[in-house]
Amino acid sequence: MSLRYGRPGQVCVEHVLEVPLDHADPAGPRISLFAREVVGRGNAEEDLPWLLFLQGGPGCPADRPSAAGAWLSQALRHYRVLLLDQRGTGRSSPVNRQSLAGRPDAEAAAYLRHFRADAIVRDAELVRRQLLGDRPWSLLGQSFGGFCAMTYLSLAPEGLAEVMIAGGLPSLTAHPDQVYRAAYPRALAHTERFYARYPGDRKIARQVVDHLDDTETRMPSGERLSAERFQMMGTSFGHDGSFDLLHHLLEQAFITSRGEPVLSDTFLRGVDGVLSMADRPLYALLHEAIYCQDAASAWSAQRTLAEFGEFDPRRHAEVNFTSEMFYPWLFEQDPALRPLRGCADLLAAYDGWPRLYDPDRLAGNTVPVAAVVYADDLYVDFDQSRATTGQVGNLRPWITNEYRHNGLAARPAVFDRLHAMVRGEV
Repeated sequence: MSLRYGRPGQVCVEHVLEVPLDHADPAGPRISLFAREVVGRGNAEEDLPWLLFLQGGPGCPADRPSAAGAWLSQALRHYRVLLLDQRGTGRSSPVNRQSLAGRPDAEAAAYLRHFRADAIVRDAELVRRQLLGDRPWSLLGQSFGGFCAMTYLSLAPEGLAEVMIAGGLPSLTAHPDQVYRAAYPRALAHTERFYARYPGDRKIARQVVDHLDDTETRMPSGERLSAERFQMMGTSFGHDGSFDLLHHLLEQAFITSRGEPVLSDTFLRGVDGVLSMADRPLYALLHEAIYCQDAASAWSAQRTLAEFGEFDPRRHAEVNFTSEMFYPWLFEQDPALRPLRGCADLLAAYDGWPRLYDPDRLAGNTVPVAAVVYADDLYVDFDQSRATTGQVGNLRPWITNEYRHNGLAARPAVFDRLHAMVRGEV
């Protein structure tokens, strides 16, 4: 039974259904899927078109209506919106060290091989048929949600009336090594932009790294903070306000205790809040896997890092921050990931990943697609995205350097323009 309730200006309906863990085995084990329908209060009884929203990630739940970005209020002017918690996230059979506790590593890895975009798309099709019957719906994909949109167009374009993508056009063919070789230079560029804004933070970041190398510093949670983990603070650099966040932590980095400088609890708590994977373990577990097609990642980010000596703070004067990369040592250092280390190794070694995109079908696509490509995107490579715009039929690109990766959430104009583009109005 669906649960219906009201919020200021909105009516929400919660939907829960069971779907196969493995869509190739519909009679096999099942998992729970949660989705929240949202409609503007004044349109609650109207027969509006439906818009499926797929969040970025992987491993992040859908926006909650009370905390959704600028796009939701704009979308509710035109659509009945469905916020789907992708499998393994939010209320959809969540995956974490607790839910996987007791499973042998091989069993956990085999389970998680069913949590990529292909399964998410097939989940969405079951939801669509339950809620809309044969009617297609619109799709809005943010970041990884855009990757899922490309898979949707490859596997089930008949389910889609139109597609809008924000900062999420993947390469259709790149191996993870190609993805990370392009990503590390972007991380260096964003680090330099950070220091250009806050030049005094070069010295403080160096002091932090030296202190972490010389002491065993633990965060208030009890977890040790390493220099390499501190460098992962660059993971947030692609969003509005992220430079300011790190700067304000660094300006309170040190405090005197018993006559000696130590890293302050304020700083350590802030770092932990950015870096902990406790609420999004799939982000670390599957990040390399979302790029894999017929090949293993083999810890690609770790291997390709060796080609970029600028990230070694012990051999390079500058402390450079990494970005959306995850390393095998993280599964030892983060308590939320430590029980999943064996599973992570097996996922990294797995070479049987099916293909996620059908280049021929995408080339002949007839579903209207509008995609914004951010020229300065930290997370999705501009050149790879631009190449994809020429490989998908009926796709209208919007290339801009006006917004950061979270432009959809931060600026109403992003959704409004995508909506107009997909309808041929601009």
